[in-house]
Amino acid sequence: MRCVLSVLGKDITGIVARVATTLAESGANIVDIRQSLLGEIFSMTMIVDLDEATAGFNEVQERLDGDAEALGVQIKLQREDLFLSMYKI
Repeated sequence: MRCVLSVLGKDITGIVARVATTLAESGANIVDIRQSLLGEIFSMTMIVDLDEATAGFNEVQERLDGDAEALGVQIKLQREDLFLSMYKI
């Protein structure tokens, strides 16, 4: 299942590493990644492929929720088809 993952919060060391590790441990593949800094604000968007045989959407989201709490950032995982349908006119 293809998903859009977004991360937003104060920049600290290790955000990318922690999120990437969680995704790898969940059997997900990072297809594309973009990140930027606006002053001290960190923003990252990823396209990921989830291997639902390894970890389902809800399980991955729960793991990422733990990362968000530990890092003090917002992490949102959305199914790509639902994400794209939100922006159709």
